[in-house]
Amino acid sequence: MRSHPLIDREHLTAQTFGDADLAREVLGLFAEQCRRLTPAILAEGPAAERADLAHTLKGAALGVGAGRVAGASAAVEASLRAEGTAPDGPELAAAVAATLALIEEDGANPGT
Repeated sequence: MRSHPLIDREHLTAQTFGDADLAREVLGLFAEQCRRLTPAILAEGPAAERADLAHTLKGAALGVGAGRVAGASAAVEASLRAEGTAPDGPELAAAVAATLALIEEDGANPGT
């Protein structure tokens, strides 16, 4: 299995045109999305709705270069669509937690 970075700094820098303030803002918005979507994805509920939320989180993660969250979200989405269950839920939760910790830790310097 290929290892994904928590945050691909080069991708984030390209997406934010090298603007560190914009990178901080984008990462803050992404962190809010993670905190809002992850519990709903992992909760009991209709598989199709949870898969849609996982798809949304995957897109947001790809936008900021959060590779591990994107990969885990994709796995959860695929499982929910195919099987109606999310056995990769703990992996998603761990990826989100690690990425949020990195965002908080590096909050003052997202482009490095």
